[in-house]
Amino acid sequence: MRLKPLLMALAIATLGSTVFAQEARRPSHCLAIADATPGAAYIQKASWTEVVPEYSVRINYVAHATFLLQTPGGLDVATDFTGFLGNTTLIPDVVTMNHAHDTHWTANPDPAIPHVLPGWGPFGEGIEHHLDLGEMLVRNVSTDIRSQFGGREDNGNSIFIFEVEGLCIGHLGHLHHEPNEQQYAAIGRLDVVMVPVDGGYTLPREVMVRIVDRLRSSIVIPMHWFSGFALEAFLEEVQDSFLIDRRDSSFLEVSLRDLPSRPTVVVLRPEWLRDAQN
Repeated sequence: MRLKPLLMALAIATLGSTVFAQEARRPSHCLAIADATPGAAYIQKASWTEVVPEYSVRINYVAHATFLLQTPGGLDVATDFTGFLGNTTLIPDVVTMNHAHDTHWTANPDPAIPHVLPGWGPFGEGIEHHLDLGEMLVRNVSTDIRSQFGGREDNGNSIFIFEVEGLCIGHLGHLHHEPNEQQYAAIGRLDVVMVPVDGGYTLPREVMVRIVDRLRSSIVIPMHWFSGFALEAFLEEVQDSFLIDRRDSSFLEVSLRDLPSRPTVVVLRPEWLRDAQN
């Protein structure tokens, strides 16, 4: 009879396809279990030196208001760049800066950086950026800042916006006033936004809370918080409207497909960059 050999062949084929499916299975949350098991071996968590997964963006909180955005295509973009990112030889492809204080810019960026984007122009005139890098579009919306003499510098700050991998990522910079309707319209819908939550050096806490409520981004990343007190006060203000996701790491990887279903504040811990040790 030919039925028995046929059934055996079918069983072997089924077994083979099952083995293949197991080998091709994506990593899961089981790593969390291995993490908690003494002596267990597990895949190391990703670092800023590793390749960014397809369709994703890695956002590294470096210090103060400086973040490093990384893309699958290998772009490195530093926000509110002060000239120092840590113990690294990395030269970013793009740096953005705001000049409210020297903790947000440098007068002497490395000339090897291909694109240096100041968030200000001639006094009161602002500046306009529309840098299309193919994989990423970098643009800005000018806002005002306080001048060094206690007055106001019109259009002296920029909200920088990074459009990449289908995401719209915004950095509010050293924002000193709530955007007007025209500025809100120019900003658009931000999936991820980095917001200063110091409670006074930029904006009073209640105004910043009103801004994040208005933007309604899927992910809000606090920055410019100086102390745990300022950070905790901000989190307390928004906890009824946003989920709070505290992380022990300095970065997150985000894509359109894994944006949280409810607006979430993701707390990252700043960490200077260090090159991988050989």
